Amino acid sequence: MAVARMNMNCSIQSSLSCILKPSSFFNFRTTHFRNRVFPTGNNFVAPKRSLLCTCSSNGNSNAFQTGEKAEPFVVTTPLYYVNAPPHMGSAYTTIAADAIARFQRLLGKRVVFITGTDEHGEKIATAAAAGGSGPREHCDVISQAYKMLWNDLDIAYDKFIRTTDPKHEAIVEEFYSRVLANDDIYRADYEGLYCVNCEEYKDEKELLENNCCPTHLKPCVPRKEDNYFFALSKYQKPLEEILAQNPDFVQPSYRLNEVQSWIKNGLRDFSISRAAVDWGIPVPNDNKQTIYVWFDALLGYISALLEDKDQPNLQSAVSSGWPASLHLIGKDILRFHAVYWPAMLMSAGLSLPKRVFGHGFLTKDGMKMGKSLGNTIEPNELVDKFGADAVRYFFLREVEFGNDGDYSEDRFINIVNAHLANTIGNLLNRTLGLLKKNCQSTLVVDSSIAAEGKEFKDTVERLVEKARIHYENLALSSACEAVLEIGNAGNLYMDKHQPWSLFKQGGDAFEAAAKDLVIILETMRIIAIALSPVAPSLCRRIHAQLGYSEDQFDNLNWVHTLSLFLNIVKTKWGGLKGGQVMAQPKPVFARIEQIKENENGGAEAPKKVVKKKEEKATGSRGDRSLGVPISEDSLPLMSFGPQSVEISLTLSIHHHDDTSTAIYPRVSMLRSCISGMKSGVCEAISEVYVW
Repeated sequence: MAVARMNMNCSIQSSLSCILKPSSFFNFRTTHFRNRVFPTGNNFVAPKRSLLCTCSSNGNSNAFQTGEKAEPFVVTTPLYYVNAPPHMGSAYTTIAADAIARFQRLLGKRVVFITGTDEHGEKIATAAAAGGSGPREHCDVISQAYKMLWNDLDIAYDKFIRTTDPKHEAIVEEFYSRVLANDDIYRADYEGLYCVNCEEYKDEKELLENNCCPTHLKPCVPRKEDNYFFALSKYQKPLEEILAQNPDFVQPSYRLNEVQSWIKNGLRDFSISRAAVDWGIPVPNDNKQTIYVWFDALLGYISALLEDKDQPNLQSAVSSGWPASLHLIGKDILRFHAVYWPAMLMSAGLSLPKRVFGHGFLTKDGMKMGKSLGNTIEPNELVDKFGADAVRYFFLREVEFGNDGDYSEDRFINIVNAHLANTIGNLLNRTLGLLKKNCQSTLVVDSSIAAEGKEFKDTVERLVEKARIHYENLALSSACEAVLEIGNAGNLYMDKHQPWSLFKQGGDAFEAAAKDLVIILETMRIIAIALSPVAPSLCRRIHAQLGYSEDQFDNLNWVHTLSLFLNIVKTKWGGLKGGQVMAQPKPVFARIEQIKENENGGAEAPKKVVKKKEEKATGSRGDRSLGVPISEDSLPLMSFGPQSVEISLTLSIHHHDDTSTAIYPRVSMLRSCISGMKSGVCEAISEVYVW
């Protein structure tokens, strides 16, 4: 077994944070670090503008949507049911919605990001009673738990609606009255199999053995009630026409196929009230029944748009931003959002949302994670162990948005270390280290001048445009990959040009090396902007390393935003200027170290593997081994502090099986002696790989 921990112990280990440890045959668990390595200042997430970077811009300010007259981009998550605390499934939806909202803000759009909690229904009353509290008290506690988790995950929502808010209840009552006036509500008896967890009646043909719900795997119960019904069947043909004329209404395309199949099989009217549920909004003119939880909760997308000063009516809410640009939901509630909800809106004479996107499930042991199934991954624990940036990045990068995705802690650690700590974090750290040593942390020239005639600049601009397109198409994993490609290109550029060697040559070579550092730091500035929708706190730290103050970061003007993500203005390189002073190099993302666990279950420090000198001439598995003393300047992938460091290493180089051009140096650190101290300090990192 092994334990994962955040390791920031010494300068040598920090300087080697670029090195990937080889995978082992152990399973891993992690320790907690509630006190984050990198404080972000405020406990709450930064405001919208804080995601952007100061830079030069000759673009037209009219390219940005500003002011209240601009059409807003309204993105919503589901209103989460408060029968239990939040789980990773709901966190995943919200992280994705937040990334989309942040990207739209980068475009200069006026964004309204809505989330909230669904607080009525039978399950809520049951959960409250089981906990020994009343429904209102229970809802207050769980709703606050959602807000606290969103804070910890850097979720920058604009509106948080609770369906127990008086303004929401007023909207529901008015909406119900509109639909009733349109002759789309009638009263009838209904008898069928009811899933309490889904809060809906089920057709027998969709149930599993023993009448079990296919989602919650629990038996549905027979129920007969005198309810009010919504005439859904009346809207079958209008819904078919809408989907035929606007195939982008439901995404991904295979979700559209599901919806069309449901409609083709025939729509049945559904019950919109419950006689046996007291915890809900009373049906107008019939206090013996309460409004069905879904008929209630869907209207939260509209009631959330109301400002505090607004009268709680549909006209005020709709004029504040309806229709929604994007409903982001899990695929299990697609029918409610893509069939029931559009029909309800048509009945009330309101516009339909522009797009409904049904993403897949996060799975554990091959099954959907859910509170009702009792197999959830606790998002609070993940944030405590790894921090918000790591959690956000892993789930958005590793799960192709729309499909199902499985969580593995080993995979989590490997991805986060490789991408955030190594490719991005170490590139910045070693570049700033060289700049401090050779240029007093000051840029010698404008980044636009440094990149003149360089193909590398074109490569970065192409990858940024690639990321923009992926963000626009909600391909969040591909957007992350495009940004990572920029980081990989930066590392290859550094290794090819070897500025650490050029600095030693002096003259023109010194000047070329100084320009190379400017190019890489400009690349890091661009990475920080392009990745900010996914990992906002990390990008804030990168900007701070590039010499920007908190005030500059928090008070940027939209018209001075980098034009990377604008169609109207050509992608622009050149934000960093000659004479700018960078901050002192400091790792922006702590690598997660893996620690072996002893036989008694206790954690051990990593074992030091010290190879004898005579071993260096003998390679294993056909490796060509060289015994070489390597100086600080000959290690391109390692950045060291100002101390004089002598390092003895054994370098073993072998070729990858798949390609003769890929060389992977395996390094075993034997000893580091830091001069200027009364005694040597020995640290060891065994069996580490540089990719």
